[in-house]
Amino acid sequence: MKRSSLRILLILSWFAITALACNLSGSDAPPTLVPRVTDTPLPTIGYATLSPEELPQAVVTAAPADANLSSLLNRVESDRLFLHVDALQRLYTRHVNSPDQPDRGIAAAYRYVRAQFEEIQKASGGSFSIFDHPFTLDWAGVTTVQYNIVGIIQGKEVGGGIILVGAHYDSISMAPDDPSYNAPGANDNGSGVAALIELARILAARPHRATIMLVAFSAEEVGRKGSIEFVKYLQARQIPINYMLNLDIIGSADGPNGEIRDGEIRAFSAGPNESASRQLARVLELVNFQYMPSMRVTVQDEVDRAGRYGDHMSFSEAGIPAVRLIEALEERQRHHTPQDTIEDIDAVYLARATQTALAAITALADGPPPPRNLSLRDNSSGTRTLVWEPSPGAAGYIVALRRPNSLYYDQQFPWNGTSVDWDGFVSSQFAALAVFAIDSAGLMGPPSPEYAIR
Repeated sequence: MKRSSLRILLILSWFAITALACNLSGSDAPPTLVPRVTDTPLPTIGYATLSPEELPQAVVTAAPADANLSSLLNRVESDRLFLHVDALQRLYTRHVNSPDQPDRGIAAAYRYVRAQFEEIQKASGGSFSIFDHPFTLDWAGVTTVQYNIVGIIQGKEVGGGIILVGAHYDSISMAPDDPSYNAPGANDNGSGVAALIELARILAARPHRATIMLVAFSAEEVGRKGSIEFVKYLQARQIPINYMLNLDIIGSADGPNGEIRDGEIRAFSAGPNESASRQLARVLELVNFQYMPSMRVTVQDEVDRAGRYGDHMSFSEAGIPAVRLIEALEERQRHHTPQDTIEDIDAVYLARATQTALAAITALADGPPPPRNLSLRDNSSGTRTLVWEPSPGAAGYIVALRRPNSLYYDQQFPWNGTSVDWDGFVSSQFAALAVFAIDSAGLMGPPSPEYAIR
């Protein structure tokens, strides 16, 4: 077993038994949702980052480290994450057609996750609301009612938007039609559900500028039916989602050949490279670089691994920026088999992956609103002036630039005003840019839309 403490082992059974308490048929009515209307990363191969002398010259105050965010990241507890994974894998299978039994199957998994959300709701004093989203599923000749479990932290700012974080709680085996086959699904996707519950616990403890929605999806393993139905639910009620983060297989640093990569996590998103989903993946990388350099986000040039899929695709297909976070190395021979157990979970890596998501959510939900109305103006001196509207609550800004064909923001610099004169805003050097506002504590907010440099 990887890097787990004796304390974890002693309380696994207690936690699994005491947390399974909720009636599958009981659900709350859905609440009414009100949309609340430095150094640089490693360069793309073939490019070098600019020296400080080559960047725009002005009296600039570099963005301070956000002590509040650092304290928040430290609230992620690896013991809690490990215990959630253990409780879920002990259910033997979470196949969508598994029978309703007290200690195994999809219904028991539902009760476990629902109970965790209810405990968070009690601790939050009511600021965390919960409802079930039921949908009918036909799979392998069996018709069932499945449940997505939804938790909401209502944002405090009108126009703050909605950030959705999701993870699927069902599992499946290499015999996909057999609901009795052992499919513990510790990493796929007990790890993502554990992170979702831990994020809900931490985020529900305080208010946020934007609304945060946390969703445990069912039926991902049978064609992401749960997330597809939930997107329909949102569309029917005209509930706009600004960003979606999907946590799926985030619990192990090991590869199939014994390789370990414990300081990296991948971000998959729908192309093209100029898409809003791909920009979101770049934003995750930049946020992590700023606030959590111990875990690098590597942006992938695909919507998912070849021949695979995830719930983020249901959102990007609907035009919602969406990203999947997944561990850097996969032991695919374990997934969808009885070998996908807690022995493959690295508690330290899972905690870092959860912190990666927490940093991104905090920036998107709590940072200053994105700068608006960017434009580039040509000057007679051969320079160009980048201008934008001031962002409410901004103490400064970060200008991030992407080189041609790069998946990343290769260059960034802090700025105090809302206009920059520079001879470097040229298409031969950079394909696009985005501007981020930073508050007085040093927390960056969501990005402006990318501005193409022509």
